[in-house]
Amino acid sequence: MKQERILLHIALFIVTFFTTTVAGVEWLNLDPFDLMNFHRGLPFSLSILAILTCHEFGHYFAARHHGIDATLPFYIPFPNYPGLLNFGTLGAVIRTRTPIPSRRAMFDVGVAGPIAGFIVSLGVLAYGFLHLPDVGFILSIHPDYFHPTGQQGLGLALGNSLTYKAFSFFLTDPSTQFVPPMSEMYHYHYLLAGWFGIFVTAMNLLPVGQLDGGHVAYAMFGPRHRIISRVVFCCVLTLGLLGALPLLGIATPYGWLGWFFWAVVLLFVIKLDHPPVEDETPLDPIRMSLGWFALLILIVSFIPTPFLV
Repeated sequence: MKQERILLHIALFIVTFFTTTVAGVEWLNLDPFDLMNFHRGLPFSLSILAILTCHEFGHYFAARHHGIDATLPFYIPFPNYPGLLNFGTLGAVIRTRTPIPSRRAMFDVGVAGPIAGFIVSLGVLAYGFLHLPDVGFILSIHPDYFHPTGQQGLGLALGNSLTYKAFSFFLTDPSTQFVPPMSEMYHYHYLLAGWFGIFVTAMNLLPVGQLDGGHVAYAMFGPRHRIISRVVFCCVLTLGLLGALPLLGIATPYGWLGWFFWAVVLLFVIKLDHPPVEDETPLDPIRMSLGWFALLILIVSFIPTPFLV
């Protein structure tokens, strides 16, 4: 039975490797059904999988450190369809098969994944900015990019986080190189993968229910986490409702309809309240400091409007 589980993990990883590679090909506006293009998607897929793997194994090793029985990561592939913009994956998860005994263990397991994934995302993003291709790259995708009527593209722009803005500001020189705007950066695999990792980190760090951030908030604040959870849920729901306004013909630069669906998932699937643990001993000062650091990561990673169409 154990061997069958390992084969399942391997199979999901292989399928996710395939779907993320195909997604990388599509972000280059190339034909994903042409096998000669497959290798072009590897920088994207390998970067995405490195981020997800480090995130999940952060959880895994923290769980093992506390004697908690945890599974290997389950990678979640997402199929690619022509014209559908996606990243080839919905992330990855691990499951704990024995109860988490204390707030300290809960904190360690919850915080280890986001911090590990965030660090790798920063590395990928830094590499992308420090190795930007010359302007010929964007011209190979949009030959008329600099023509007044040429910047049509997909009509899509990705939202900016404080982290992405800071890296772009400090690691590039627009006077000597072409720095892609947010309406074109998704063609640059390392920038896109780093952006994705930061975005997913923020979603996981929301201090709600059994999200990673929910584990951290419960471990830090105990029963008071319920207030934090509801405030954050209302903020996510508000951003989702703002994102729905364009459907009514009301233009707004804020919000994203996806936040509404995420709020529904938080309310009915993940739940707003975190279940209690047996040992309610408060966290030590070092863990509390690390928890505030995780909150800072959330702030600098969160993107209120991640997709602008």
